[in-house]
Amino acid sequence: MTAFSIVIPVYGNEENIPSLLARLTELMVELPEATEVVFVVDGSPDGSYKALAEALPSAAFSSQLLQHSRYFGSFAAIRTGLAAAKGETIGVMAADLQEPAELMVEFQRVLASGSVDVAVGRRVARNDPALSSLGSRAFWGLYRRTIARDMPPGGVDVFGCTRAVAQVLVQLDEANSSLVAQLYWVGFRRAEIPYSRQEREHGTSQWTLRKRVKYLLDSVFSFTNLPLDLLLLTGVFGTVAVVVIAVVILGFYLTGGITEPGYVPLMLAILFSTFLTITSIGIVGAYVWRVFDNTKRRPTSIVMSREEW
Repeated sequence: MTAFSIVIPVYGNEENIPSLLARLTELMVELPEATEVVFVVDGSPDGSYKALAEALPSAAFSSQLLQHSRYFGSFAAIRTGLAAAKGETIGVMAADLQEPAELMVEFQRVLASGSVDVAVGRRVARNDPALSSLGSRAFWGLYRRTIARDMPPGGVDVFGCTRAVAQVLVQLDEANSSLVAQLYWVGFRRAEIPYSRQEREHGTSQWTLRKRVKYLLDSVFSFTNLPLDLLLLTGVFGTVAVVVIAVVILGFYLTGGITEPGYVPLMLAILFSTFLTITSIGIVGAYVWRVFDNTKRRPTSIVMSREEW
């Protein structure tokens, strides 16, 4: 029986493969003997798959090598790895080694103790360029305020979980969603392991501004009805404002301050119809959100443990 699995999505990491395999080999002395590494090559355009296929047969650890038919994204690659992993506990890390590989040892130790079901890395420092670091802090700050308030300030780039949690995550097979947000949505007992993010040695990050925006929007539309709430509040407050403005305009009209024919009814009609439309869209949207939430088929509850005597 496999005690621990390490899942690694791979995209554009050909230059980093030798360093990655060397680091994993060093880690094996600190991990259970029954440890495997699951590599998922996500349609990588470089020679990552070839490099792994040539090196893994002679590696000092057990491994699986899976390859997607095209690029599906890192979350899809992680799901594939979670589904294929045989370990009782599982760790997920990136192939670029910016998150210390030693976290896998800490994750395995904490998860094997039985005291927690999910372990996440909490970034306390980072050796990234100042502009990149600033952008990341701003992104994750916004993400925490709108999506997952329990998430560490620096976000989650590396985590571990038990097989039970992994099976639940795999069952939540949703397109255009966030695996990290799902990790917090499912609940369970969590622990945070502090670490310092390392400087990237090879290649460039694929975490572009475009991907960040898409990731944020996918999370917003999958895990919160905030846009609909804002729309409804805008309509309600706008309607109240229209009533106040209507009283003011009518007062000017009755006192002779407005003499232009047709101005008063035209302004009132435009303002009232505009905010009435916004309010109506917000109300309809609230129903649409509930219909959409049901189509995702997430379980209404998750049983973490069961005992019988």
